[in-house]
Amino acid sequence: ATKTLIQLQPWMECLLTRLDEKILSLKKRSKKALVAYLVAGDPDLDSTIELMHGFVDSGVDIIELGVPFTDPIAEGPVIQAAHDRALKNNTSLGKIFSLVKKFREKNHDTPVILMGYMNTFLANAKALKESYFLGTDAVLIVDIPGESNLEDFGINKENLASISLIAPTTSKDRIAKICDSSSGFIYYVTLRGVTGSSHLDINEAEKNIDYISSQTSLPIFAGFGIKTTDDAVNLSKISDGIVIGSSLVQMIHEQSESREYKKIYDYLIEMSEAIS
Repeated sequence: ATKTLIQLQPWMECLLTRLDEKILSLKKRSKKALVAYLVAGDPDLDSTIELMHGFVDSGVDIIELGVPFTDPIAEGPVIQAAHDRALKNNTSLGKIFSLVKKFREKNHDTPVILMGYMNTFLANAKALKESYFLGTDAVLIVDIPGESNLEDFGINKENLASISLIAPTTSKDRIAKICDSSSGFIYYVTLRGVTGSSHLDINEAEKNIDYISSQTSLPIFAGFGIKTTDDAVNLSKISDGIVIGSSLVQMIHEQSESREYKKIYDYLIEMSEAIS
């Protein structure tokens, strides 16, 4: 069955995953990655697909798709509210798999990461095993220790990268273990707090990213709290790429009634050009 799926979907016929290919391509061009986050189902699933394509057209290299959850403990109020709205729209992981599959009808190359919480993935462990064949490239499960092996929790991550978070408060001992168990890239959390917080300390971030780099050959992307082009430029100088989340989610909500997303795309183009 797997062989048939691969034959039917030519965008899978490569030795490297889409995420591997993207990271390698960026490295060859000495380009920093722009990763953009949005919550699936906010304001609705059709808009999510439209935004995903719009993100790519605006210079986004990798899409991080938030899987809505009732208690998103790492998120600030902006993304928490988006999770609530998506859940009210009955957005499920199964519907998100279908959404990614539909996205792949037009886009075969842009990596898609599912970012969410353990309960959701545990409840859908069987479906997650097949998610790569629907077009998903990686998972980032926020509320488990980064040094954990997902298979120990009953989640088979074959063909899926397992991305982990490292925070300013993570001990050096744990950093080494997290790097060993991770794949794809390392997500460095620039702030002591939830998504959308402020008080970015570039000097601290640079010191920590330098240490993480000494422990792994994986690229390190920085996120949490990036709002302005200055934030983007400063963090891209010390990392391999940046992740933008809360500011995009807020803008999507503000435009949810008009469904006019040009302001968002212009913002992403500006960010992409700033880190090029």
